[in-house]
Amino acid sequence: MTVITQDQPTYVVSPVTGVDRAALAAAVEVAEPGALLAALVHLTGDTTLVDEFKVKLDAHRAGWSGGYPEDVADEVRARARQLLGDSLVPRIEVPDDELFRRIAEVCVNDTVDAEFVPHLREQAGFEPARRVVPTTRRPRQDFTVAIIGSGMIGLNAAIKLGEAGFRYHVFEERDDLGGTWSRNTYPGAAVDTPSHFYSYSFELNPSWSKYYPTGPEYLEYLRGVARKYDLQRHISFSTKVLGCVWDERDQSWTLTVRGQDGAVRSHRANAVVTATGVLNTASIPEVPGAQTFRGEMMHTAQWRPEVDLTGKKVVVLGAGCTSVQVVASIVDRVEALHVVARQPHWVIPESAVYSDVPEGMTWALANIPYFHQWFRLKSYWWAADKNWAVARIDEEWYATHVSASPANDAVMQVCLDHLDRSFADRPDLKEKLTPDFPPFAKRIVKDPGFFEAVKRDHVTVHRASFREILPDGVVTTEGDFIEADVIIWATGFKLEYLSFLEVVGRDGLKLADAWADQDPRAYLGITIPGFPNFFVTAGPNAAPNHGGGHNITSEEHVHYVVECLQYLVENDLTAMEPTREATDDYNRRVDEALDKTVWQHGGSANGYYRNKNGRAWVTCPWRLVDYWTMLRAPVPEDHVFTPTLEGDLL
Repeated sequence: MTVITQDQPTYVVSPVTGVDRAALAAAVEVAEPGALLAALVHLTGDTTLVDEFKVKLDAHRAGWSGGYPEDVADEVRARARQLLGDSLVPRIEVPDDELFRRIAEVCVNDTVDAEFVPHLREQAGFEPARRVVPTTRRPRQDFTVAIIGSGMIGLNAAIKLGEAGFRYHVFEERDDLGGTWSRNTYPGAAVDTPSHFYSYSFELNPSWSKYYPTGPEYLEYLRGVARKYDLQRHISFSTKVLGCVWDERDQSWTLTVRGQDGAVRSHRANAVVTATGVLNTASIPEVPGAQTFRGEMMHTAQWRPEVDLTGKKVVVLGAGCTSVQVVASIVDRVEALHVVARQPHWVIPESAVYSDVPEGMTWALANIPYFHQWFRLKSYWWAADKNWAVARIDEEWYATHVSASPANDAVMQVCLDHLDRSFADRPDLKEKLTPDFPPFAKRIVKDPGFFEAVKRDHVTVHRASFREILPDGVVTTEGDFIEADVIIWATGFKLEYLSFLEVVGRDGLKLADAWADQDPRAYLGITIPGFPNFFVTAGPNAAPNHGGGHNITSEEHVHYVVECLQYLVENDLTAMEPTREATDDYNRRVDEALDKTVWQHGGSANGYYRNKNGRAWVTCPWRLVDYWTMLRAPVPEDHVFTPTLEGDLL
């Protein structure tokens, strides 16, 4: 179980004295060498280590994900055994930008340009997000913010708004916090992003049991954060927000909510932050005959643990991230398992997906100052903007290849090699599970044991969908009948950009009309003309689909919200919204950038990345460092502001 226990943010590093030498020795043997070397620089103050090991690393060809050559890793460990003793007291705290960049290069075993340094300082947990708008004034006591949702973003917004002095309240439709991770409880539910950076940069957790966290463990992490910051008292659970209406005269929003008792009430807020995500409502295909099925049917997001799968004939529809986790987890319990999928995903091998974190590594993360921050930085570096080029199209290359570019092809070859090795004696499965579109056009799947599972004698893969459901099974679009006791819909979610919420802005403008025909547009993916002080997190074209994680952009969005509201406070303003011109210009640039990517031109790939008109409406086209830079503070000339009347000042 993951528990957040520290009383201070994790970027405040305390010296460690009275070190358990046996525990330290065990930690050195398994600690990631790049992060260990970086920590040695902090602990010894010896910056010559950077240059010394840079030469050694440059003599070798860098491995995938910045892995150290074995002889260099051994030398780092030997040096650690020599230099570390009974006290671990940093002689260098957070270094200046240039030294930080140089240490980062040897840590990740790659070139790190100066533009990344401020972003990495924050996201690796070395320091809090730097405030940009001046903070000379406190918010008025009657200025309140409504947060809709208590998942990863909602909790983040609550913490950061509270730290900035804003009064806030959170409305949560469910009876528990955690968003996705309280909703998805199916067998094998897990995060497909590394544990040590899929967390808040200001709340690093050294106690992850696996390198990729399970759903229950991640939910416990969020609960621990909520307990530490005493957030529950600010959350109304089992309370659904039905709508938001802007009151021009009062310069505030009126929220209509239905509470646990069924009563409908109104709440006033000067600003609204939506933290509902976009994948909320289970997508269940309408298949003829579904009502006649005599067995059990359930969507992965509506899992019923009382349904015993032991010895049952089970059919799973879908081949995405959820499906592969379910299949790998239930294969040993069922009598027969059929995986039905009209289009496979590219599946990449990643042993760390199911690997436990060694005890020594956990000790190092918790006890060696700055080791955790550098390990987070390295994990993030190789899973984020290093992949940005992979989704971009080289038109000459793409004209004659399935892959979109040499960089895209490098990923495809890794996936093809995984197919070749996994199905050397099963060409039938290899054919069924090989996509015909470039990697990243749909979400890449990290293999939790799915390829091994589908080779089992009692497992069958069908390249098809459902044509009809009968009382005792299903008929596929290929005409095959499959007997079934249980049908599992691993079919994902309906992508909803607030379509479930009635939002009425200035002059009666409805968000549903502004975002009609599945074409939502927002300035920076966050704010919309005509909707003052209305901030959409995880908005259109804001997802980092090339890498990183939802946690990264969520922190960026929350930072931007706080900066915007502080700008109002500092300048005696009550409301702000982007201009139509700025919004249109931003989205023109988004479309131009996306037009060069596999998200927009992904061959035969189908899925939620593109709307019904074929437009890429989910993905942010920028590098994470670029988007982070855009969201440091509001650009005044891109906005319309409403001044505070003198009589309203306190």
